[in-house]
Amino acid sequence: MGFIRTVAEQLSRKRVLLKHLPRDFNSAPILVSPDASLSFWKPRLNSDLFDLARQFVHPGDSIWDIGANVGLFTIAAAQKAGPNGSDLAVEPDPWLAALLQRTAGAQPSTAAPIRILPVAVSHQAGVETLHIAKRNRASNHLASIPEHSQAGGTRETLQVQCITLDSLLEIPDQTPDHIPDKSPPPPTLVKIDVEGSEIDLLHGAHRLLTEIRPIIMCESQHRNRPAVTTILSGYNYKLYDWNTTPRVEVETAAFNTLAIPMQS
Repeated sequence: MGFIRTVAEQLSRKRVLLKHLPRDFNSAPILVSPDASLSFWKPRLNSDLFDLARQFVHPGDSIWDIGANVGLFTIAAAQKAGPNGSDLAVEPDPWLAALLQRTAGAQPSTAAPIRILPVAVSHQAGVETLHIAKRNRASNHLASIPEHSQAGGTRETLQVQCITLDSLLEIPDQTPDHIPDKSPPPPTLVKIDVEGSEIDLLHGAHRLLTEIRPIIMCESQHRNRPAVTTILSGYNYKLYDWNTTPRVEVETAAFNTLAIPMQS
């Protein structure tokens, strides 16, 4: 089985496939790559991120997708937010970011305008080394973070720009109909999937969590869950395990944690 998987991964390198989201997302087109996940070889797209968009994205909402990968949540959210919404995708892997840029350009006029930033997000601005995972690009990680078991080693390293979540609040809108020097609307929902960098990322989000207080969906590695719990609870967020049915409140962050701001 290991040999077959290795061959499949080799055949997947930079392979691009055209897929479509489910009908309730306007069957929106999306370019995916099994180089990011072997599941993209399957005929249909399936992701719990679609349920996140269905339940928590509404017309006119502003969405941030941090660690966008090929953009499943980015594109789904754009359909639900509609033309009066705002959609920001952050992806440090330049190859995935370019793929997502192509997808964004193919969206219908009924979708929210999509901005793509090819940067990493951490606790401070600067330059860091990004490891491109040998097995699949969904396991890419910054050099400061221990390698995930699914990475299977490193195929190459790249230097990438790092910014903070708070700094994203100040980046001018660059969509075609933007007003010069106008900052985009603050996010109503932020999805975070940064392969172990979630603690550093949240340490750079004081203003976001204090003033803006969006809903947060955060993937957390096991070793990081106590710290993620402390940070989000300290900002008066209530935590839920996204993967349970029915969804239950938890005292400690789960693998996929839905964090809802409590009223002060």
